[in-house]
Amino acid sequence: MQAAPEKPRPARGFLVRASLALVLAGAAPALAQQPSPHAIDIPPWFEETFLNFPEDVRDAARSGKRLMLYFGQDGCPYCRQLMQTNFTQRAIVDKARKHFVAIALNIWGDRETVWTDGKSRSEKAFAEHLKVQFTPTLVFLDERGTVVLRLNGYFPPHRFEAALDYVAGRLEGRQAFPAYMKSAVKEAASGKLHDEPFFLKPPHDLRRRPGAKPLAVVFETPFCSGCDELHREGFSRPEVRALLAKFDVVRFGLAERTMLVAPDGKKTTADAWARSLKITYTPSIAFFDAGGVEAFRIESYLRPFHLASSFEYVSSGAWRTQPSFQRYIQSRAERMRGKGQSVDLWK
Repeated sequence: MQAAPEKPRPARGFLVRASLALVLAGAAPALAQQPSPHAIDIPPWFEETFLNFPEDVRDAARSGKRLMLYFGQDGCPYCRQLMQTNFTQRAIVDKARKHFVAIALNIWGDRETVWTDGKSRSEKAFAEHLKVQFTPTLVFLDERGTVVLRLNGYFPPHRFEAALDYVAGRLEGRQAFPAYMKSAVKEAASGKLHDEPFFLKPPHDLRRRPGAKPLAVVFETPFCSGCDELHREGFSRPEVRALLAKFDVVRFGLAERTMLVAPDGKKTTADAWARSLKITYTPSIAFFDAGGVEAFRIESYLRPFHLASSFEYVSSGAWRTQPSFQRYIQSRAERMRGKGQSVDLWK
């Protein structure tokens, strides 16, 4: 569905939001406008378009750029962190503006979009079509409208900048993203995998039998600062530990050749199984229900509240009736506050 021909396209970067305009653009004036349709304040260099993405891809390609779609929502601490930490660093902003046309979307929004399949959908229907479960999610498209990289969840600045370099350098045809990140990101992190007393010991027969607990499979790598934080801050929290007790929990390194029996009964190795599951980020946690069916997956940096929520989401069976993890988190926070409990989504 094309935009009506009599409507002029908005000028690139013309409609700005006041909150970050003064921070990032000095005294540049912001235009009066209706409340932002986006989920959180967006830097002024993000662009306003008719959200006709085939058209946006062509416009970006004509200027030697690629398309970067950001999915966010209100009250998302990770979105705020992306905007206020990553997108306030000059090196990141300069690279993003030079190489990408950035467009923001609200996963609960009602604006009309047109995807590369030519179909028209509201923002929330579009987010559902792309199976957006985490915010922020960033989707990068090449000059043909093909998705070349997707970041599910928040990436801290040093990892996010490396991801920008990967897409801007058009490296997707030459090197897999995980391999690139291993060599491109230099971070102070432990060179060893952390052990935990609740990890299952070998031999690893992960088939679910009658009465078995659901299964949580943690995939990690050495020199992974997010993995370090998962153990240091996530797994150490009492509320997380209480939920972990409801699961069988096993951990594998992505390159491990450890033999195992997968939940579907197939004999394989840890590294082959990770590849078959398309695990590309660490830490990642794949959840399997008591019947051995993968129920849910987290594959990004999660703070303890969201980590605990993911374990409860699966153990309670809510994933069967509430397909949106974000709505589940919102309702869980509301329930806790209703009981007088303090809820800090970032802590």
